[in-house]
Formats: sequence, C-alpha cells, structure tokens
Amino acid sequence: MSYNNELKLEFLSLSENEGFARSCVASFCLPLNPSVEVITDIKTAVSEAVTNCVVHAYPNTVGKIEILVKLTQNEIYISVKDFGVGIEDVIKAKEPFYTSKPESERSGMGFTVMESFMDNVTVTSKINVGTEVVLIKKLEEVSEAVGG
Repeated sequence: MSYNNELKLEFLSLSENEGFARSCVASFCLPLNPSVEVITDIKTAVSEAVTNCVVHAYPNTVGKIEILVKLTQNEIYISVKDFGVGIEDVIKAKEPFYTSKPESERSGMGFTVMESFMDNVTVTSKINVGTEVVLIKKLEEVSEAVGG
C-alpha cells in the first residue's frame, strides 16, 4: 500500500504531552476530510495509547514516545511506540479491567477503548525493549456524484 503523506513525532513521556500528541495526530488527518466522529475516535485512541506509555512504560523516569502516522485516501495508520519496560503478557493486558497499577486507580480499559474506536489494534511488546501499539482507522471512500 502506498502512502500519500506521513508524519513522525517524538516527545517525552510527560502527561502534559498527551493532549499535544492527540491534537497533532488529529490535525494531520484533516486533509482526508474525515467526519467529526472519525476525528473524535482517533483522538480518543491516541490519547489512550499515549497515556499507557506515560503511565506504564517508564516507571519513576521519563522516556521517549514516538508516533508515526501514515495516510492514504481511505486509511489512517498510527503507530505509538515507547522504549520502556514492555508488557509481560499482552493478552492479559488487553483484557477489560486488567491493570498492572490498581493502586493508582487505573480502570484497565485502555486497550478496550482503543479497540472500540479503531478498526484494527495491534500490540507488540518486548520486556525492557518497549511496546508498539498500531491503530488503523479505515475511511469510507467518497463516491463521485453522478451528474445528469
């Protein structure tokens, strides 16, 4: 699949950068003319992915988060990647209400939320290497108006 446009963003895992990342990705997708609902879905999923990096990837320290966005006419590909501690059991981590930090009042719904707003969510992780979450949103193709 060939991509029409691409964005790479790198920032520190500070909670105040979550809103910037969410808005930046949403703004980058605007030339595709997505619906308000699609933009809201993307912002929500990116917010959850970045928040996971901030909360879980770098305990007691700050690290790097990378976002890669690729656009085609009918698909938005978003990779959110950290280089932190990794996830020991991705399958368990994706279970609704599972949290590795119950003491911090986390709901354990991050991956569930991402999956409900995106068409495809893939999580890969290696201990002490990091985690990558790939979010894909398909856009409906705009059909040409038939004139007469």
